[in-house]
Amino acid sequence: MAQIEIGQRASFRKTITEADVILFAGVTGDLNPIHIDDATARETRFGRRIAHGMLAAGMISAVLGLQLPGPGSVYLSQSLAFKRPIFIGDTVTATVEVTKAREDKPIVTLRTTVVNEQDELLVEGEAVVMMT
Repeated sequence: MAQIEIGQRASFRKTITEADVILFAGVTGDLNPIHIDDATARETRFGRRIAHGMLAAGMISAVLGLQLPGPGSVYLSQSLAFKRPIFIGDTVTATVEVTKAREDKPIVTLRTTVVNEQDELLVEGEAVVMMT
């Protein structure tokens, strides 16, 4: 089991593309027009298409599973609060930070955030992960 310390952080950065949104819609079946239809999205409060919030959640999962705690990690829970939209073309960074580590079991709690290139908070939450 990897050594985990309170305050330890890891991040993943990506520019959200048209292909990301279309592929995510296809994989999940979430064909909400706000994600895939320009004309419909123009009529919304955002004025254009937005990426699926759960696409950002998937980026958090990538950090947890590949970096911190790392390979073999298993989600036990994840809370998410969606603060701002993610637009196609935004470069976003998903970050996790260890806030608790149980001594009796290989379970850690992490603060999870996603920000855009202006450092605006897009998504925040908390993950509980079991390390294997």
